[in-house]
Amino acid sequence: MQQLIEQAWEQRELLERREVREAVLATVEQLDRGQLRVAEPDGDGHWRVNEWVKKAILLYFPLQGMQTLEAGPMEYRDKIPLKRGLEARGVRVVPPAVARYGSYLAPGTVMMPSYVNIGAYVDSGTMVDTWATVGSCAQVGKEVHLSGGVGLGGVLEPVQANPVIIEDHCFIGSRCIVVEGVHVEREAVLGAGTVLTASTKIVDVTGPEPVVYMGRVPARSVVIPGTLPKRFPAGEYGVPCALIIGQRKESTDKKTSLNEALRLF
Repeated sequence: MQQLIEQAWEQRELLERREVREAVLATVEQLDRGQLRVAEPDGDGHWRVNEWVKKAILLYFPLQGMQTLEAGPMEYRDKIPLKRGLEARGVRVVPPAVARYGSYLAPGTVMMPSYVNIGAYVDSGTMVDTWATVGSCAQVGKEVHLSGGVGLGGVLEPVQANPVIIEDHCFIGSRCIVVEGVHVEREAVLGAGTVLTASTKIVDVTGPEPVVYMGRVPARSVVIPGTLPKRFPAGEYGVPCALIIGQRKESTDKKTSLNEALRLF
């Protein structure tokens, strides 16, 4: 499949061939089942991006015609079907939440009224809370809480761009924005309103000297919004940053343990 998709990416006329179309459709089907991922851990603390899978998603769009979709009284018109078979998959999706075909929801996932886009991967036991958005190709680990209004950016183009990655057991506070391939490592906590882009300075202020990260939140870090002074021709102003103010500890774990109770009851 990879070879056919790579060829079709360079020569779009090959989409007229049946075996190429079948390769594209099979790739998206495997994404929907969780058998393929846009990005996956390599076991050494790093993640590998499967660019050819992203190419397959982009090639999938021109193969699909517009259609009217109905979910009870609600009507949609789109090229991508809605995800189906939720009961068999062991997931809970609360109206009017939407997960597109080609996204993966692992057993135990809960979607409050929220949105998961094609190519995204949401692992077991994760709560996608009200009005949260999991953008295309974003990777979300096990037992994560995406609080109300969280926005995880999507990334289909350019195909070499890294997706947003939220590792296992993270707590992402209300109205946080994580975009441009930022990688949040396991068990980190982002305080409400934290905005992380590829160029956002993430400053560890817990030691005698600041330590600056960009594009990555270290494991178990507790992060809140902050500002850094910057001089412009018109004067000095505060520009947004994020501050690592400590490491997750038992008291923090207790605050976030309510999520487990919500899932069980």
